[in-house]
Amino acid sequence: MKGGQKVDKPVIIIGAGLSGLHAASLLTKQGINCKILEARDRIGGRVLSLPVPDRPDLGRFDLGPTWFWPQYESRITELVEELGLETLVQNNDGDVLVERFQIKPPERCALQENMDERGVRLAGGIQSLIEALAAKIPAETIELETRVKKVRLDESGNITVEAEHADGKAESIQAQAVILALPPRLVARHIAFSPALPGDLLADIAEKPTWMGSQAKAVAVYDRPFWRESGLSGLVLSSVGPMQEIYDASPANGAGALFGFFGMPAEVREQMGQEKVLKLVADQLVKLFGSEAENPQAILYKDWAGDAETAVEEDASPFKNYKSYGQPPAAGVWEKKLVFAGTETNAAYSGHLEGALQSAEQAVSKISGLN
Repeated sequence: MKGGQKVDKPVIIIGAGLSGLHAASLLTKQGINCKILEARDRIGGRVLSLPVPDRPDLGRFDLGPTWFWPQYESRITELVEELGLETLVQNNDGDVLVERFQIKPPERCALQENMDERGVRLAGGIQSLIEALAAKIPAETIELETRVKKVRLDESGNITVEAEHADGKAESIQAQAVILALPPRLVARHIAFSPALPGDLLADIAEKPTWMGSQAKAVAVYDRPFWRESGLSGLVLSSVGPMQEIYDASPANGAGALFGFFGMPAEVREQMGQEKVLKLVADQLVKLFGSEAENPQAILYKDWAGDAETAVEEDASPFKNYKSYGQPPAAGVWEKKLVFAGTETNAAYSGHLEGALQSAEQAVSKISGLN
């Protein structure tokens, strides 16, 4: 604009998880103005790596996604290398414990495994990737505790995003396009659109199960990985529970950690309450690994089914509709204005970090074509 400064309307990205941050970093690199609006008070979405309270020296431990597989997932592998992040291969060395009966001790078995099939973790947790991506984006790009309530499209093609801050203050932002980088069911449940989204699109996103939406994870942190001293890998398969799969989550050096996925349904965990759930976790670990498991530094816990910024009520049920993953159908009048990202919208790697990254790149490719 001659005689003055042109200010481009930003691309609004809703959600500061891995997909949203990756999209913002790519747009920023291309010189396209963007802004991320995040309802939480933190970045990362379903990526959550926490330290033990008052013991940050022990490391950070993943309560969300934990692994990626370089042999299959090229995009995250390239990005981790590009960002200079330190990796460690999942430790599965040693025997597996198989817990079949409540009243009998676990069975000890040798693990038949191909080393090349092991997952890879990030030193410092997957949060390290989130922080490295955020460092590529101007700090003012991200607005935390900002909940998008409505997206409007007028007859001239102008987009207005209406949001609400934690203090109740409303904000309206003009946008050139919107990237929805959050679980599709949250879009269907919590964001109003004017004009309304096409019926088939709305039905599609309302039916996409939220990855991790029915899950909880617990991580028990110890001074050292003592189970390795007796030839155990830390890997447990249990039909007793409460944790049905347990893995070694120890850092490369120092502390030991065991993390587990729950077989216990979300509604049972909710009724029982966190204190009782963690008592069962502690008891199970002692039964499996003996008296040295009795005094962890802490047991970290996250129930994603109870996180309103992740899941809706329908997510508490076990997965029934894997085939619904992938891009939603055409958006009608919203086409080229509204773009979906997030791991559920990537058919090939849904539920994986790779899927979150690939969906972000697909969304940015669509946006870039408009500029």
